[in-house]
Amino acid sequence: MSTNTSTPSSTNTGTNSSTEINLQAEVPDNLSGSRLDQIAAILFPDYSRARLQTWIKDGSLLVNDQQLRPKDRVNSGDNLVVEAILAKVDDWSPEPVPLNIVFEDEHLIVLNKATDTVVHPAAGHHDGTLLNGLLHHCPALEELPRAGIVHRLDKDTTGLMVVAKTLPSHTSLVRQLQARDIAREYQAVVQGVLTGGGTIDEPLDRHPVNRKKRAVVHDGQDAVTHYRLIRRYRAHSHVWVKLETGRTHQIRVHMAHRNYPLVGDPLYGGRLQIPAGCSEELRATLKGFRRQALHATRLALAHPMSGKEISWEAPRPDDMELLLAALTADQELVDG
Repeated sequence: MSTNTSTPSSTNTGTNSSTEINLQAEVPDNLSGSRLDQIAAILFPDYSRARLQTWIKDGSLLVNDQQLRPKDRVNSGDNLVVEAILAKVDDWSPEPVPLNIVFEDEHLIVLNKATDTVVHPAAGHHDGTLLNGLLHHCPALEELPRAGIVHRLDKDTTGLMVVAKTLPSHTSLVRQLQARDIAREYQAVVQGVLTGGGTIDEPLDRHPVNRKKRAVVHDGQDAVTHYRLIRRYRAHSHVWVKLETGRTHQIRVHMAHRNYPLVGDPLYGGRLQIPAGCSEELRATLKGFRRQALHATRLALAHPMSGKEISWEAPRPDDMELLLAALTADQELVDG
């Protein structure tokens, strides 16, 4: 097999600056007779099969200077050449939204997301989102799907998120997520007193009645959550949670399904539990905690280019620290 060449470069396509992708590879003997889209995925592993199929269909990927179909067979010695332009994906506007960046290189951005921050524009939140801020910080992200965002945190969940800065990095991170190779660890405060840890393996999908919610549904998407107890209090528990899958509202739904809803959760929290005879400090803190008590505290992954495992940790935000301090002080009163 000849050496693949990949030379992304900046080019001006009129009014906007875009990235030009130039790739070349020769089909080796052991792949002769295979489908073009399958061979392209092997020869150009930095790019997703869906994108490669798009390039094949629009003529950006040629075989021996000819345009073929994804299903066409190619043979040993055939020359594959890609000349493609990464154009703006969606019509989103950059805005100077504050970003708490904990790591950045030419391939990745890792953020510590604040509460009350929507990740992606949607109905009712067209601007002021994390995505708008990312486009302001790094305009080249407009060429990537969802501006490089490969996973989300709910609006009021705090903590670590990773964003791809290049198409190869985006492909790598998506593959790691699909293979469950990215470690995402959380801390949460739940209602109820846990006696230990466990695993929740329950499929999730849209709630059959309330379309804003998710629910455990027997034919839903595979969803697995691991949890262990950090400390129990009079009527609450501080828990560590690790996601094996990353479904919408997964931790919130799974813990509520086990009758341990997150403190402050407006969708799944149910009735506020205030321990009888608790301190006024704890009573006020619980009543004032208006978001789900959930923080993405640790993130670990293989760097898309080097393959080296790297990890980050983010301290709990102030509101969770105050909540845990109030719970601890109340428990100490009980313990004497």
